Amino acid sequence: MERIEQRTDTLTHWVTNVAGVRREFDATITEQRPDERVAWTTVDGEAKQAGVVTFHRIDDSTTKVMLQMEFEPEGLAETVGDKLGVVKRRVSGDLHRFKDFIEQRGGRETGAWRGGTAGPGGGATGGPGGGGTI
Repeated sequence: MERIEQRTDTLTHWVTNVAGVRREFDATITEQRPDERVAWTTVDGEAKQAGVVTFHRIDDSTTKVMLQMEFEPEGLAETVGDKLGVVKRRVSGDLHRFKDFIEQRGGRETGAWRGGTAGPGGGATGGPGGGGTI
């Protein structure tokens, strides 16, 4: 992942690069509970995916992060790359970079929107609107 920009409370713009294949797409946040869970699905662009990331507090200094993601490889190169584990390794690397990012910030928030959404079909709740980049 090169970057994710939060354009509105529930709309994000992604730029990814896996094995030299660059994609841009928009995704909507379908569920968000700050410090617990974020789920999304693509709505427009060059990729089709959906996922959820959950955060599980272990103790004051440890959080377990779990990611589930579904995507549709396009073309022979992406299909072969997926079968060879390229995508899995890239996602694992992205999670490690996210960990480093959070630890370097000392747990401070980025300033991006932290309100909640009610889940599928629900609207945004709480927190000011605005954007941010991860």
